Amino acid sequence: MCGIVGGISNANITPLLLEGLKRLEYRGYDSSGIVVHSENNTLDRQRAVGKVFNLKNKLKTNKIKGKIGLAHTRWATHGEPSDKNAHPHISENSISVVHNGIIENHINLKELQLKQGYKFSSETDTEVIAHAIEFFIKSSNSLLEATQKTLKILEGSYGLGIISKSHPNTLIAARKSSPLLIGIGDHGNYIASDQMALLSVTKKFIFLEEGDVAELTLEKVTIYDKEGNIVKRPIKVSSLKDDQVDLGTYNHFMQKEIFEQPQAIRDTLESRILKDKVVISAFGYKANEIFQKTKQVQIVACGSSFNAALVAKYWLEDIAKIACNVEIASEYRYRQPIILDNTLFVAISQSGETADVLEAVKIAKKINNKITTLCISNSAESSITRNSDLTFLTFAGPEIGVASTKAFSTQLVGLALLTCALGVIKKTINKDQEKAIIDGLKRLPSLIDETLLQENQIKNLASKFKDKNSALFLGRGTMYAVAMEGALKLKEISYIHAEAFPAGELKHGPIALIDDSIPVIAVAPNDALLDKLKSNLQEVKSRGSEMIVFEDRNSKVIPMKGMEIIPITSNLGRITAPIIFTIPLQLLSYHVALLKGTDIDKPRNLAKSVTVE
Repeated sequence: MCGIVGGISNANITPLLLEGLKRLEYRGYDSSGIVVHSENNTLDRQRAVGKVFNLKNKLKTNKIKGKIGLAHTRWATHGEPSDKNAHPHISENSISVVHNGIIENHINLKELQLKQGYKFSSETDTEVIAHAIEFFIKSSNSLLEATQKTLKILEGSYGLGIISKSHPNTLIAARKSSPLLIGIGDHGNYIASDQMALLSVTKKFIFLEEGDVAELTLEKVTIYDKEGNIVKRPIKVSSLKDDQVDLGTYNHFMQKEIFEQPQAIRDTLESRILKDKVVISAFGYKANEIFQKTKQVQIVACGSSFNAALVAKYWLEDIAKIACNVEIASEYRYRQPIILDNTLFVAISQSGETADVLEAVKIAKKINNKITTLCISNSAESSITRNSDLTFLTFAGPEIGVASTKAFSTQLVGLALLTCALGVIKKTINKDQEKAIIDGLKRLPSLIDETLLQENQIKNLASKFKDKNSALFLGRGTMYAVAMEGALKLKEISYIHAEAFPAGELKHGPIALIDDSIPVIAVAPNDALLDKLKSNLQEVKSRGSEMIVFEDRNSKVIPMKGMEIIPITSNLGRITAPIIFTIPLQLLSYHVALLKGTDIDKPRNLAKSVTVE
């Protein structure tokens, strides 16, 4: 999950590296570091624990300057966050390496390298890479050749940036199961984990394929595939704008991204619906043929994407009448699932680089090559899109805040369109039902705008959580998945322990937790389960809990002492309700975290893109 940025330029590279690190900080912020090849033919390095700000402060008094360099922001896996464990790592004052991924055989390599006389200054798995390159370069004609020899002995995943004191005009990049791209600029060539890091210098990118190794000089980029053959990879022009990664008038990226959801949904719907119909080819030109053969749907995802998948399970089975199974990708990959022929295997990943999801897709294809894979992702050039048969891109735009908001809601939009498409093709949805779904989706942006007007009222509720250690979220049907997402948001950014339960499950154990110290948050749309939920709320209230109920204006939940009722909107359908009721839960979590003074955009121990197991 670490962030990498590097480059070779005709000017001092340090400012670009620092700017790139700042833009990649969402990938990890346990520590950061920078190394440049100086004019004095030395590898000058500076590292700092914590956020990039701390590194910048160190560099004010210890300036480093050079035209080729690497930088790294770390999410710790092997070794605690510390100066010594921060990247870049250096071997024998000669080779410097930054790394995203995990080297699974690092213990064996370390034992060998200790016998060879190498000394270790860190607890990381990365340091063995630097030592291995330094070892092989003695018998190699180039830094590229030494790197290629090293990669043959590494087991695991990596995105790598490498520079050498003895090769001051060369930067090496390598990719295996970790994202890495090349930026082609007017004044140099660059590498990064994410194109956002390089938007200030280029919009032209090459996305490295699995097993690629690239040699960058000031004048050119040469790419080799895993067999060592020179290959051409297409140059893609990014549609992202540099100002999309700025806060504007907002206090936090999470707040900005909550309020960007109406536009993100408009963008995601654009060209995917035509009048009253879903455009089936939005999922790929073969989607119609594939959907006709589809007998069941299997969805794998992690985190917020998993919660979106749980909502979709209700939709697919209830509306489209097609069997659907949902599993957490990190568990799915370690069992021996039975996958029937003509299964539509749906993988959801905002970044498209979630390691567990990617591995689940690989395993599924290995088990049964007669399945079709469909990915739902916010990244067009990600690993998941390149390895899926069908693709549905959400157009949420850059999501910088670690806690997912607009990525989640646009995933739900994609899943709603999938439900509609399958239902139409299977003839389980008639024309009137299709029109109703499409009409509901078209109304979503204005409904969200209406819901966002409740922010001040929701903000006033945040004080109820200031001194609380736990909270409970309740919902029924699709709202159980929404409650899970609400609980996830609260614990992600406020560090309050939060759990979600199906409201009907209270009496089977969880009700034992309820007393006046635990606030309970419930979502109460006007649906077929509303009366059941009202009874569950009575059960909770009789135990003395403070309650917050987000309701449809037509739900008419009976007010009780200690209960706050927030009417959100009205006339929501099965598709629109889960998306709309997510919004107040996002706002509530944001304002609770704001009141508690946590780092909302960069919550402790988390990173945006989970590219390691």
